Amino acid sequence: MVKLAVAGAKGRMGSLIANLALQESDFKLVGVTEKPDSEFIGSEFSRGVKFYSSLREFEERPDVLIDFTTPNATLKNIEDAKTLGVSLVIGTTGFSEEEKRIIEEASKVIPIVFSPNMSLGVNILFKIVGEVTRALKDKGYDVEIFEIHHRFKKDAPSGTAVRLAEIVAENLGKNLEDVAVYGRKGLVGERKPDEIGILSSRMGDVVGDHTVFFGTLGERLELTHRATSRETFARGALIAAKWVFDKKPGLYTMFDVLEI
Repeated sequence: MVKLAVAGAKGRMGSLIANLALQESDFKLVGVTEKPDSEFIGSEFSRGVKFYSSLREFEERPDVLIDFTTPNATLKNIEDAKTLGVSLVIGTTGFSEEEKRIIEEASKVIPIVFSPNMSLGVNILFKIVGEVTRALKDKGYDVEIFEIHHRFKKDAPSGTAVRLAEIVAENLGKNLEDVAVYGRKGLVGERKPDEIGILSSRMGDVVGDHTVFFGTLGERLELTHRATSRETFARGALIAAKWVFDKKPGLYTMFDVLEI
């Protein structure tokens, strides 16, 4: 049985993950966290599980912490996890390159599964996009990525869209920062052959849609994933937690979890 902690349990994802964990016999939920100034600290989340302000305060040390919070909160949790020897599953998005390097350094001490999207389907999409990009490289195909999320999402483009763009760039032998175009306006001229367009839309309660377009003269290939429930991300995170808790230190992705 995996002793589990969940960060940000008053948030949409944190609450969902924690409640699903309570329903699974493979987990013992030993605590959840919230901001240090939260009114819920010390109170009960559910079934005797308490809110804590940090991992250091837990009465029973967890094996794994699942974190879908904010970059600042996640970085604090990483320091605590390193000190306590707690494995991590990180689904937080919006990290800077410097912050990603901090995660990479931490993975030399503890095992970390880090993915911008825990959906199993999205990770299959990551795999397919890499293969399609390699197959169509230097054959005159333009690549554009379009993502839609709910009106409450704070970062844009989504971490998933950025990862898709990174995969395309890597397989084209390009540096994403050199070829990425984030939206277009005005007299921008003809599309450059090596551009990777990344377009974001925010509306209503869309859980998450991602489409990668490979277009050339005469045809267009579209690879799409649509999430209709946040449970797909939560269940993927729980699968990752079961997988990582007994692993050696290292930086892992859902490819490792899925063995693809």
